[in-house]
Amino acid sequence: MGSELASDLLEGADAIATFIYGDKKHRRKVYHLASTNSLPTFNLGAIICARKSTLLDWIEAQEGRSAKL
Repeated sequence: MGSELASDLLEGADAIATFIYGDKKHRRKVYHLASTNSLPTFNLGAIICARKSTLLDWIEAQEGRSAKL
């Protein structure tokens, strides 16, 4: 399980921004969305983190909400 968790974990806003937006230059968006509880993140000490699987599920849910509008 340890290696599964490690491969699913994104550490830092740069890594999360690269995963979501394709470029780490969007890290400020990550900080903003995390601070407003609009993005499923958590902290390990002072480091903002997210799971790839959780982000993908969250994105899928956002797509579903948009389709219903």
